[in-house]
Amino acid sequence: MIKIQNWGRPKIYIALILLNIVIVTGVLGFRFFSGYSWVDALYMTVITMTTVGFGEVEPLDENGKLFTVFLISTSVAIFAYSVSVITEYIVSKNDPKRVQYRKTQKMIHKLENHIIIVGYGRNGKQAAAKLMAYDKPFIVVENDNEIIERYQNDKILFLKGNATEDEVLIEAGIKNAACLICTLPEDADNLFIVLTARQINKKLKIISRASQDASYKKIKLAGADNVIMPDRIGGDHMASLVVVPDLIEFLDNLSIIGKRSINIEEISFEDMFDDGKERTIRNIDMRSRTGCTIIGYKSPEGEYVVNPEADTLLRPGSKIVVLGRPEQINLLNKEFNI
Repeated sequence: MIKIQNWGRPKIYIALILLNIVIVTGVLGFRFFSGYSWVDALYMTVITMTTVGFGEVEPLDENGKLFTVFLISTSVAIFAYSVSVITEYIVSKNDPKRVQYRKTQKMIHKLENHIIIVGYGRNGKQAAAKLMAYDKPFIVVENDNEIIERYQNDKILFLKGNATEDEVLIEAGIKNAACLICTLPEDADNLFIVLTARQINKKLKIISRASQDASYKKIKLAGADNVIMPDRIGGDHMASLVVVPDLIEFLDNLSIIGKRSINIEEISFEDMFDDGKERTIRNIDMRSRTGCTIIGYKSPEGEYVVNPEADTLLRPGSKIVVLGRPEQINLLNKEFNI
């Protein structure tokens, strides 16, 4: 979305104030210097300001003529300025870009626990596609007008701006956001954004891209929870297709593209249970109830367990990773009201 400066209201307020000052001055002046009635004084003020060329209501004396000269010399410029500002404001209210900007601002203000994607390049597009597939609320901060105009649609909320500026991140709702994803190609920009974001929101989960090995630790130290190196992941994946091709193809076929076609799901303890009581994997009996198999467990302390035992205790703050066919995953979501 093209960002438009919100200068219209202050200017129209100034124009209306100046217009009212001139009218009040004219009315009081004609009333005092020429003894006109209030209606005649208002009439004379208006025709003087607008220079329509009508004659005086009554002949003016020298004081009245001098005041009229003063009123014309001061009011004509103010009147022309006020008309231009008011006209511009009315026209701009119907400008498609401004209408879209106001709509964007309203949507941003409603966002809470959303994800902020910085940059809409290759990685940014992939992140947005995955979030859309899972119906996660997100906003994209992009500084390139051409990219915004090319990809702007009803499903993607864009904010025009440089994410290295605090004001842009705040406008994107970083104080209420749940996660920030930095996908810019320059490691220095990602480092600065991570550092700034962490200072604004201590609880924010931050995921950043890195291109150089030397940048990995720096971005981590700046406050990123996870640092991803796309080139390393891509090379490792290609090599794995040579070493263990069948395994990699099997993993590639485990779809996690969208809610309706997923084979793997991550579920938090709080999503399954709202009473806070601890349970074992055997107690919840997920395999017989849904057909899904628990293949992973993450403790509240962040410890990962692959293929956990049936006696593993599920505690508040923990998460499980389940594997199943799409229909089994859907049954799981219904069974636990996820």
